[in-house]
Amino acid sequence: MNSFETDMKRAIGSVGFAAGLVLQVLILSISKESSELFLISIPLVCTFPYTTAWLEDYKRGYLKLYISRCGVRAYIWGKYFSCILSGGLLESAAVYIYMHTDKGKSCELYSILIFMSGMFWAAVSTTLAAITKSKYIAYGGSFVIFYLLIIIYERYFNKIYCLYPVEWINPSHVWVFERYGIVFMLSGFLVILFCIYDRVLRRCIKGA
Repeated sequence: MNSFETDMKRAIGSVGFAAGLVLQVLILSISKESSELFLISIPLVCTFPYTTAWLEDYKRGYLKLYISRCGVRAYIWGKYFSCILSGGLLESAAVYIYMHTDKGKSCELYSILIFMSGMFWAAVSTTLAAITKSKYIAYGGSFVIFYLLIIIYERYFNKIYCLYPVEWINPSHVWVFERYGIVFMLSGFLVILFCIYDRVLRRCIKGA
């Protein structure tokens, strides 16, 4: 059983993905890509497709059945990467649709930054879901962290721009490797979050 392929089909074909895509295109059409409304919607909408997939398996008692068919490692990898990729794809697809229907705007690098941000916040949410076993924290946790980082930067530490989530999408400072420095940094965060996610899920699976 190819766990990743199955999970990706479930994530991309989910009602959450379709609803999130429509919502983001609508938000972009109303408020444009640099608006505060769109920026704050990213850590919330990217969680729609597949953030709580593992939690649903766990609570419905399907966990051991799936693991017996694909193995622990494949199961964990499938759930994590399907979640973050679907979250990133949702956000970048919305931007792509909006910009190519708005007089053909160029959006290659911007879409990459949106894709990475969507993946990061989806990773934060699914990791919180694994740690807390709560859907409410899974869907709202990344949004809360997003806002906390904004408050910390704007009120207290405005020199630490690398941890300012708005900067990851609309950079206004000098980065090493320019904007690709943001991609490298978020990729590192994704690896760290996966290590946490993997460890937490292995403990939960062992105790299930």
